[in-house]
Amino acid sequence: MQKEDAMQATRIPILGTMILMPAMFAYGQSSPVGRWRTPDDKSGQPASIVTIWEEDGQLTGKIERVFDPYPKESNPKCTACKDVLKDKPIVGMKILWGLTLHDAEWSGGRILDPDSGQTYNCTLTLDSGGGRLKVRGFVRFAVLGRTQYWQRE
Repeated sequence: MQKEDAMQATRIPILGTMILMPAMFAYGQSSPVGRWRTPDDKSGQPASIVTIWEEDGQLTGKIERVFDPYPKESNPKCTACKDVLKDKPIVGMKILWGLTLHDAEWSGGRILDPDSGQTYNCTLTLDSGGGRLKVRGFVRFAVLGRTQYWQRE
C-alpha cells in the first residue's frame, strides 16, 4: 500500500504542472520581454534581432544581431547617429528605453532608428497572442508615425 501512496503523491505534482504549463507559457507571452526579429522596411526581410528586457518597471532593448544590408561588415557602425552614438557599433546598441506599461500598451519611451540616426517617441503593443509586437515610432502624435511588426524569436 505504501508504494501505491508514493506513486499517487508523485502523480499529483506532475499533473498539476501539466495543467499549469499553458497558463505559465501564456503569461510569459503577455510581455514584450524577449528576443524579436525586426523587418527591413524596404524588403520585408529580417533586419535584426532585438532583445528587450524589463528593469525597474521600464522596458529597454538592444540590437543583438544584424542581417542584410550589412553582410559584408562584421561590425557595422551607426554612421547616421549623432553625439555619443556616432560611429558606434550597431550590434549591442541600445535602441529602446524608458517604456512603461499603461493598460495594454507600453509607452512613454523612445526608439532609435540606426539607419537614420533619428530618435522617436515609441509605443509597443503585443499582438497575435504575444507572438508579434506592434512597434510605433512617432515625433509628436502617434497617428503621424510609422509602424513595424516584430516577430518573437
